[in-house]
Amino acid sequence: MKKKRRAGTGFSLYDAINISIMILVMVVILYPILNIIATSLSGPRHIAAGSITIWPRGFTWQAYVDVFKDPFIFKGYRNSILYAVGSTGIMLIFTSLMAYPLTISDFAGKKFFTIFLTVTMFFGGGLIPTYLLIRSLHMLDTAWVMILPGAVGAYNVFLFRTFFLNIPSELKESAVMDGANDLVVLFRIVLPLSKALLATFALFGLVGSWNSWFEALIYLNNQNKYPLQMILRNYLFSLDTTAIQGRVGAGNVAVNGPGAMVDPKAIRMSVIIITMFPIMAIYPFFQKYFNKGVFVGAIKG
Repeated sequence: MKKKRRAGTGFSLYDAINISIMILVMVVILYPILNIIATSLSGPRHIAAGSITIWPRGFTWQAYVDVFKDPFIFKGYRNSILYAVGSTGIMLIFTSLMAYPLTISDFAGKKFFTIFLTVTMFFGGGLIPTYLLIRSLHMLDTAWVMILPGAVGAYNVFLFRTFFLNIPSELKESAVMDGANDLVVLFRIVLPLSKALLATFALFGLVGSWNSWFEALIYLNNQNKYPLQMILRNYLFSLDTTAIQGRVGAGNVAVNGPGAMVDPKAIRMSVIIITMFPIMAIYPFFQKYFNKGVFVGAIKG
């Protein structure tokens, strides 16, 4: 007969190992972030010496001051917010509209659309046909090219369908008996009961769109329409001392000594912090829905 644990003595070897692993994972995740923050706030002499760990040395805000002198930073913020909110909103609406009919047992096209969506999960058109399609639709170098192409994805549709199937059918049937059509059932009953699902995929959509840069590289030519990630990419790949002077006007700013300049690495790190801050800020508001929504596909297929 197994002995019961006494109250207050439930700490075991498993708990110790689990806590140790979690602490290690936390350190692995937090150290690079703290190092980036510290580097962005440090003076050029200490950055050049490679002496920065998780604490700033020769503390200065000059890198952030110089970055915010760049007008493309604010344009990138504006564009990224527009693309992220627009593409996520359209994705949630059109995915819901595509998934809901697949939960109706007597829907005539249910089998066809299920097979059609499944095929798209295994075969893609490729970059060149996609580019030709975008060009034929006259979406090149427009905001729509960053918003519309991801409106419906087969994987998302199937997860939405799975979640909708778990909503009690009695609620839908009673609404239909009261005269509600399918759109009313979807928007007045199904979607309000799917807040965990919508919040989870809203987070996925916002993060995916915010981090997107490849589509902008391929489809956008006007720098005024670049998202923030493209601005970050330009900083990371092409920034040197000359670029700092020409791009953000840092010039010979005296930092930590006469004639000292803002270190290019500090500029890079400050742009990274500015870029990732919005996502870090909104994530806690979605956290309460995330744990439930992320397991949606594990209940029913």
